[in-house]
Amino acid sequence: MGDKTEDVRALIERITSSERMRTSSHFSDAVYRAEPILTTGRQMATYLPDRYREMRAISRWQEGEPHGRWITEAELFWRQGTFMADFEDDCPYHGTFKAYFPTYADMSDRQLRGYFTWRTAVRRGDIQETSLSFAFVYLYELLNGIGVSDPADGFLKLKSFWEAYREFAPEIDRYVPIWLRDYVVYHGLDVSLLSNDSAIAFDQALFELVRQSAPFDPDLLENIDELVVDDEPKEETVAPRPPLGRGKQSALQLPADIELEEALLVAADALSTYRIRLSRLYKDYHDDLRHVFCSVYVRLLAYYRRNRSNGFVETMFGEQMRMTYTMFANAVFFESTPHPPADVELDPIHWYQCRGGTWSCIRVYGTRGKSPLLAKIMREVDRRLRDALNYPHPLKEKAVPKYLASMIDREIEAWLTWKQAHAPRKVEIDLSQLAGIRSAAAVTREALLTDEERDQGTTVKTVEKTPTQDGTIRVEENAQPPYWPGSEAELGDEAKRSAARNPEAKRPEHAGAPAPSAVLAAATAPAGNVPPRNESPSDSPLSPAQAAYLQALLTEDEDAKTEVVHHVGISEDMLVDAINEALFDLLGDTAIEFGSTGPQVIEDYEDDVRGVLA
Repeated sequence: MGDKTEDVRALIERITSSERMRTSSHFSDAVYRAEPILTTGRQMATYLPDRYREMRAISRWQEGEPHGRWITEAELFWRQGTFMADFEDDCPYHGTFKAYFPTYADMSDRQLRGYFTWRTAVRRGDIQETSLSFAFVYLYELLNGIGVSDPADGFLKLKSFWEAYREFAPEIDRYVPIWLRDYVVYHGLDVSLLSNDSAIAFDQALFELVRQSAPFDPDLLENIDELVVDDEPKEETVAPRPPLGRGKQSALQLPADIELEEALLVAADALSTYRIRLSRLYKDYHDDLRHVFCSVYVRLLAYYRRNRSNGFVETMFGEQMRMTYTMFANAVFFESTPHPPADVELDPIHWYQCRGGTWSCIRVYGTRGKSPLLAKIMREVDRRLRDALNYPHPLKEKAVPKYLASMIDREIEAWLTWKQAHAPRKVEIDLSQLAGIRSAAAVTREALLTDEERDQGTTVKTVEKTPTQDGTIRVEENAQPPYWPGSEAELGDEAKRSAARNPEAKRPEHAGAPAPSAVLAAATAPAGNVPPRNESPSDSPLSPAQAAYLQALLTEDEDAKTEVVHHVGISEDMLVDAINEALFDLLGDTAIEFGSTGPQVIEDYEDDVRGVLA
């Protein structure tokens, strides 16, 4: 043993005696007196500052009187996180860490140092990609109030970290928006902080549809307790319910209440995967499509209430119920003290209540997205009305229930019958007769001249009104009357005698004959109420991101779709609406609709869309 010690000392002296080795970057001036001079690589990797050892000492077993207790994983995380709230480290970790509901207890010593090193950089504004489980641990800390000064500060840190880190891991979008909503409710923050929350936007759209439907379905508000916020409904929003008879009687009053129908159509269109207000027919025959759809919708309200267990709106979107609610579900969260009683209203149909430390949520439970059933009804109304109007752009026929087809046909017949009976009288002017009218006027003018006026050579001023290119009328006076067929030489004796008997007779243009200017004005009036459409090809109206999304949709590449939506930074619904609006001028119709599997290009327009992309 003594020989080995001498050998080690000799080795150390030989190393330190070399000038080159002393100035090497592998040596420093620091001296660790409490540690051995030589340390193995394994020992260096497992070195922990005392703060970590103290944190590890916090155990799940807590002593107490008369007996101790085992604390939960959530409470252990909260205790350890509170202890390490202000700690910083500088020992990067380049490995991976993966765990379900990760906490400090799941990390090795090396991973633990790597996490606090990464967290130190995050708090300084340097957010770098790391193991996703590290990101969730940081989110759990913020939810538990670790490293935040007050709830408002915690909300801002949660939101800013989410907005930055979703660029690396879009999957956190599944959890963080719900946690942000819970954070506002739990801490009683201003609801306006959730102005971009998709759930609140959906609730507002649903509430508007219910409000517009209630006058025609009184049971709707009785079955949904919290949907009405006005104590006394305004009289103008309540319309009488006409008897839904058969034959040519419409479900809505005629003449149409345009304001009521517009409000109902806008509310329904906002919750439909088929955007009827982007239809070509809606632009060309706005009144027809609006009234027929609203009448069919009112009939469906009555039909479902009479023949189904649930109303039409409840069938599409669900019923409002009260259910027990877990705050910050799918997160490691510990509540050190029970929450006091609270009532929080996010919107008129979305409430939270806390009683005895237990939370409940009152909202409409069901489909939280646009309705394919409503889209199916809108499209069939659009298709059948096009056929009835002989519209030049028909839609492909799809199977629908017989009762729905019957309702639509009945409303189309009722509307077109009423429209024909109340159509304004149409006056048509044959412009080819304009020259004849002028000739007859000249003959009559010559016939009204007396012999004395002819002998004296009286000149007759003629006034000619000529339309110019800008639409104004130019008036010209001629010293000599123009030559007209049927002049004095061609007049018969009977015409002369008639003029002599009645020299004060009125000229024909004052006796009801149409003046040339009136005929010209009629010629410039538009013929028909369908404006011409420019069908010539033009540059693509799509942005690169929209084109990439359409290409992914046509090739059914789900990963590419997700990547495009993620990089655009808006919801898929908003992106689809933007593409439909961009393609409307080219297709004159909705190009993408939401089916049971999500957005898809309408089969009728697939070739057109491929042409736009090409």
